[in-house]
Amino acid sequence: MPSSRRLVQILLGLAVSAGLLVYCFWDVDLAVIAARLRETLWTFLALSIALSFASLWARAWRWAYLFPPGPRPSHLFRALLIGYMGNNLLPLRAGEVVRIYVASRHGPRFWTTLATVVVERALDGLALGLIIAGLLLLVPVPVEMRWSIAIFLALDLAAILVLALIAVAPGICRVLIEAIFHRVGWLERRLLALLGTMTEGLRGVRTPHHAIPLALSSLAIWLALALSVWTAMHAAQLDLPLVASWVVLAFLGLGVSLPSSPGFVGVIQAATVLALALFAVPRAEALSFSLLFHASQFFPVTAVGLVCLLLEHVSLADAARAGSQGVSSEG
Repeated sequence: MPSSRRLVQILLGLAVSAGLLVYCFWDVDLAVIAARLRETLWTFLALSIALSFASLWARAWRWAYLFPPGPRPSHLFRALLIGYMGNNLLPLRAGEVVRIYVASRHGPRFWTTLATVVVERALDGLALGLIIAGLLLLVPVPVEMRWSIAIFLALDLAAILVLALIAVAPGICRVLIEAIFHRVGWLERRLLALLGTMTEGLRGVRTPHHAIPLALSSLAIWLALALSVWTAMHAAQLDLPLVASWVVLAFLGLGVSLPSSPGFVGVIQAATVLALALFAVPRAEALSFSLLFHASQFFPVTAVGLVCLLLEHVSLADAARAGSQGVSSEG
């Protein structure tokens, strides 16, 4: 049984997903959605799925260079697919813990692998911030959205500055934490543990010969994702410019930070509808596209992830449990 805190988080995620689904489907003609889905161009959708897997392969390639020089885990692509599958099926994004557990079975210890995923998320935040900042210059965004975007960019910039400080001067960061929080022992211990995680995870980033592969793989990840969204739009017969796919990616990146059910149900629909509203796409058409795109991302990755789980001879429940215990014991 989950703890009371975890149960509250699960229920909150379900409530957010349900509320967003009600918002998306309210006063929408379902017959129009069904008609649009029947008109799907399957060749373009297949290309979109292939590009999505290409972005995952590039992500696994980048992940390898986030580890410190030396032995790295094998089967990173499998571990990544298993993690994404876990996020689709398990609450509270437990797939992240599962993929760390699977990867750490074939190389560096759990703690080191966890550190690389923390840094990976920081790099994704940096990329998302750059995308959003660029879109503000290219796409007219309503004033009410600009405020929320500005808050996100400010927080993203602050996180990047903290990350840079940790990378350049981890010793100074330790001294600052001990000086400021020495009267609050539990908080000091947690911050020092987080500092240790980030310092460990940044060893790969600080390695000079890792710089070019990290930059190229990051570019490949986001370019493949943008093209995946764009070809899915063509599959849904939405004739929109390539910039629209970047807008959808930006809104999806902001949306998935919200609590939600497994698989980000509701969040993906709402983020897509809001993004395409900037291009005057009717709600029913935007919603039909979001359902098509979500299904093309959910089912193939989940199916392949389950196959990878069998190849790794790992139980999903056992991996989630063992990974959670690893976080608790190492933290």
